[in-house]
Amino acid sequence: MKSNTVLKATAALCSCAMLFGVSACGSSNDAADDKVIEWWDDWTRHEDGSEFDKLVKACAPEGYTIERQAIATSDLLNNLTTAIKEDNGPDVAVIDNPMIPSAVDAGLVAGSDETGLDVSAWDENLEAPGVVDGQAYGVPLGGSNTLGLMYNPKVIEAAGVDVSTITDWDSLNAAIEKVVNAGYKGITFSGISGEEGVFQFLPWFWGAGGDLSKLDSTAQKDAEALLSGWIKKGWAPKSATTNTQSASWDLFLAGDYGFAEIGTWMQAEADKAGAKLIPIPAKDGGVAKVPTGGEFAMVAYHKKNAESHYKLANQVIECLSENETLLKVSNALSNLAAKKAVRDEQLAANEGLAQWKESIENAKGRTSDLGLKYEEASANLSESLLAALNAA
Repeated sequence: MKSNTVLKATAALCSCAMLFGVSACGSSNDAADDKVIEWWDDWTRHEDGSEFDKLVKACAPEGYTIERQAIATSDLLNNLTTAIKEDNGPDVAVIDNPMIPSAVDAGLVAGSDETGLDVSAWDENLEAPGVVDGQAYGVPLGGSNTLGLMYNPKVIEAAGVDVSTITDWDSLNAAIEKVVNAGYKGITFSGISGEEGVFQFLPWFWGAGGDLSKLDSTAQKDAEALLSGWIKKGWAPKSATTNTQSASWDLFLAGDYGFAEIGTWMQAEADKAGAKLIPIPAKDGGVAKVPTGGEFAMVAYHKKNAESHYKLANQVIECLSENETLLKVSNALSNLAAKKAVRDEQLAANEGLAQWKESIENAKGRTSDLGLKYEEASANLSESLLAALNAA
């Protein structure tokens, strides 16, 4: 195990190198030789010594230690690319699921044909983003999250709204209008440029019958008209075009809004605020398909001593995937487990999370239909949506 002095020096070198666009954060030695297994993820909020950090490190095989590096999402793929080119990458790389096709295309991660990673125990719809051209490239170890509509019961009651009547877009609009007419604010959502805004747009796009392979469709225009209409009528804030999901949620927590589109990761805060959940309705009735969020633990590609690296990576991933440990990991990350048996245990113990059962079990991977082509589709959706919202 490396001394604290060496670890601090390595961290300092990484920070310095980042300033010049160079990664110095790869494995310093072969894992099989120095008994160190390298783990990279983007959960920067889970610092050294946190519950999640302890769970990861406790899964080191006997005689090994795990060195974990938390790297900002915006930097992780670039850093990984540099490290893999130098055959100096980590053993396990945790990657946000929309980035998986790009990581596979760039040869950054190894597939199950090479690694032998078993994905059979994971829910098919939640594992789907990790499958590219029929081969599995990781497991949704970080759990899965998705989107729903939170509502403020005090505002809803004061406005005379019965949320059980919200079954389609017309009834949702009628409910929002009642809330506004009662002197409150309507709905918050994130329409920010990029993947975060697209993530929040997809339930409305899919709910209108949208198909990612057929953009500029009636469904896309209907979904854009719905959201831009909320801004135009004053039911949603103009800042939706720049609000992140966290910023949108903060507006809702102020107590004046009736509704907010938000995800499972805010459930603990929703419980504290007394907020409740309904699934996002489809345009003409029923529950809209919602996108899956969450990160996948993947075996990073190696040239030298690949078999040894892959074996160690698998051991760590398999340890964290065991039901008892996975439950702790999912709770530590505030996500729903991507294994039904573990998720059912979570839902039984938490009334707030139990509201998400229908949504998560019917959620859909963003890249499942298009693979690598999703990036272009997402960029087009983002540009079109932002233009519609700004014109409101």
